[in-house]
Amino acid sequence: MLLKTFRWAFAVTALGLAAGVLYGGWTALGIVAILAVLEVSLSFDNAVVNAGILKKMNAFWQKIFLTVGVLIAVFGMRLVFPVVIVAVTAKLNPYDAVHLALTDKDRYQQLVTDAHPAIAAFGGMFLLMIFLDFLFEERDIQWLQWLERPLAKLGKVDMLAVCIALIVLLITSFTFATHAHQHGGVHADKAQTVLISGVAGLITYLIVGGLSGHFENRLEEDEEREQEATRSGKSRSAVVLAGQAAFFMFLYLEVLDASFSFDGVIGAFAITNDIVLMALGLGIGAMYVRSLTVYLVRQGTLDDYVYLEHGAHYAIGALAVILMVTIQYEINEVITGLVGVVLIAWSFWSSVRRNRALAVPQAEAVTADSVSVP
Repeated sequence: MLLKTFRWAFAVTALGLAAGVLYGGWTALGIVAILAVLEVSLSFDNAVVNAGILKKMNAFWQKIFLTVGVLIAVFGMRLVFPVVIVAVTAKLNPYDAVHLALTDKDRYQQLVTDAHPAIAAFGGMFLLMIFLDFLFEERDIQWLQWLERPLAKLGKVDMLAVCIALIVLLITSFTFATHAHQHGGVHADKAQTVLISGVAGLITYLIVGGLSGHFENRLEEDEEREQEATRSGKSRSAVVLAGQAAFFMFLYLEVLDASFSFDGVIGAFAITNDIVLMALGLGIGAMYVRSLTVYLVRQGTLDDYVYLEHGAHYAIGALAVILMVTIQYEINEVITGLVGVVLIAWSFWSSVRRNRALAVPQAEAVTADSVSVP
């Protein structure tokens, strides 16, 4: 199972490292390897959240996630996205932006760094909405009950998550954004930019998340009707509806991955400003994240360790806050990665303890039954 799921990741690793050596020698090989590790460490929580969504899809859409989705993640977000950001912010045409990335790497890095407030606001708001919607949702299994139980009750208030997100955005716009960090250590007032980008991130979440949730609910309703029709001897098909639901969930996954990739792309500039090496290293990391997502689904890991999704969503909330703070202050990528790893490790250990606690009564019941048998 492990080799089958990760075979494409291993193949991409070999090709990516070989391409790095051919492009820039052994130094480039080391940079590509470091970037790959950076991407995996920053995106492990992304894999857990993706797995929670992907397990609702059939094998066909899981395959699409690993093929078409990888092309979007690797070439779209790790290669095209930084160029598009430069083209938009510097008001350059795509050709000039690509030429700048390949020939004047220092200037290219400067433009991407200056665009960071807009990127962080968009991604931060999208991730914050994911975290808040999870936090305010009422669920049977709760990890930090002292926190999640009262918040689930508050979640019954309509549009509470949106209101809180907008308040956070306003506070960010009038605090961090007024002294936004720019290239060379200078600061500038980016309040309007941050406000517009944050609203755009919120609107994107409401549209994509709303559509995927809508079709997912319709799919569940149609499945219930299908079961009733089967029991009554009738036959109905839910193939088209399932396709719509899966498509919008796939779209939601891609936007989610894009939001997670923002910190990876920006953080990569601390290691190199060579767009080719960035694409190779981050692309390898993205491939492992996707393979890990599918592995978690097929192994049923989220069902066995029920608090993992909680830990991943708390890591998302932490990342959203970090993105907002980095509008003004620089935060080392190691800290960002460690926050997510610690939260997920904590939730995993809590899941293990829960499983052990549940196993004790079951073992005692089995022992009692065996003793009572004459």
